[in-house]
Amino acid sequence: MLDAVLRRRIDPPVARLAALLVTYGVGANAVTVAGLVIGLAAAAAIALGSPLLGLMLILLSRLCDGLDGAIAKDTRPTDLGGYLDIVFDFVFYGAIPLGFAVLNPAQNALPAAVLLLTFYANGASFLAYAILAEKRKIATDVRGTKSFFFSTGLAEASETIIAFCLFCLFPGWFPVIALVFAGMTAWTFAARVWLAVRTFG
Repeated sequence: MLDAVLRRRIDPPVARLAALLVTYGVGANAVTVAGLVIGLAAAAAIALGSPLLGLMLILLSRLCDGLDGAIAKDTRPTDLGGYLDIVFDFVFYGAIPLGFAVLNPAQNALPAAVLLLTFYANGASFLAYAILAEKRKIATDVRGTKSFFFSTGLAEASETIIAFCLFCLFPGWFPVIALVFAGMTAWTFAARVWLAVRTFG
């Protein structure tokens, strides 16, 4: 929901930083891998009781997630790069709730499980739609140039990062925030299924 608004503000400085990295020979796939490693380190920091360190690592990881696409545009986008980007994003999205579940299983395990279920369902609806959109040659640039079709929704990347930041800033409120965000994600899943019914039915 917020991705389109935030991209207009974030993309220009990210593009400038990406251009600088390209001059030093930094490749897009290397940045994608670095983003995943940093994201997993964030989850580990959270699990070990350092959510504020986790917050800083989450933000650094997501900077890498923005940089890899910008670097690819300045060099040569590849199918492998698009594949790694989306797969590693989903690994990261699952790792952060898992970190909070490990941090406090008694309080956080069930809300984290509910959130992960909605992530799983929403991810499946997103990727399945992208596959069929490609089959039918349906295209969109509503989220910029991507390797595959991006269907929009209430819970997108920006909302996910905001939720993760709130988890880290208010770890005692993780169950409430996680369940609210799970509701938003479930709504997005339902909206994408309805879109598929209208488009492919």
